[in-house]
Amino acid sequence: MGINLVKGQKIDLTKGRSSLSSVMVGLGWDPVEKKKSGGFLGGLLGGGSGGGAAIDCDASVLLLDEKGKLVSKQHVIYFGNKTSQDGSVVHSGDNLTGDGDGDDEVINVNLSAISPSVHRLVFIVNIYQAKQRKQDFGLIQNAFIRLVDNGTKEELVHYNLSESYAGKTSLIPGELYRNGSDWKFSAIGEGTSDLDIGSIANKYL
Repeated sequence: MGINLVKGQKIDLTKGRSSLSSVMVGLGWDPVEKKKSGGFLGGLLGGGSGGGAAIDCDASVLLLDEKGKLVSKQHVIYFGNKTSQDGSVVHSGDNLTGDGDGDDEVINVNLSAISPSVHRLVFIVNIYQAKQRKQDFGLIQNAFIRLVDNGTKEELVHYNLSESYAGKTSLIPGELYRNGSDWKFSAIGEGTSDLDIGSIANKYL
C-alpha cells in the first residue's frame, strides 16, 4: 500500500527511488447510491437529485510551465486530447459512469520524458454537463487519486478526498511538480465551481 496522504501534504516521489521513471495516476469515484423514493411517480419524474442521469466525471491534466502557465492549449490532456505533444502524458480514455471498484480513469506519466519546459502537472476531475444535469460533487463519494510505479507496480501514494464537495462541479485532487531534479506530489483536494475543463484551463493562460 502507498503512503496515505491528507489534504495539504506533500511527498518526494523520486528521492531514494532513482529507478522511478513512469507513474500511473489513477482517479476514482463512486456515485452516491440513490434512495428509493416516490414509487412509480418518482421514477417517472426521474426520482431524486441529479435528474436520474448517470454522473459522468472526466479526469484531465494541465501541463504548466515554471510560472504556472499553460504553454498552449495542447498542454491540456483530456478525453479529447489524450496524448501530450512530447508523448510523456497519455490519458487512457473516458469512463462514463464511475461504476465499479478501482480506478475510473487513468493517466500515465513518463517522468523521464516530460519536456524541460513543463514544471507542474495539475490533475482535475469535473462533472460533464453538470449545469444541464443539475449535478455536483455532493452526488459523488469515495473520490481518490493514487500514484503507482509503472515499473514495479508498487502503489506510491494514495489520497482520499474525504471532505464534502457539495455544490462544487470540479475538483483539483493533486499535482506533480518538479523540485530541482526530483518530482514531488502534493495533495490539494480543492473544489471549484468551474463547469468544464476549458473554464479551468483559461485560468492558467
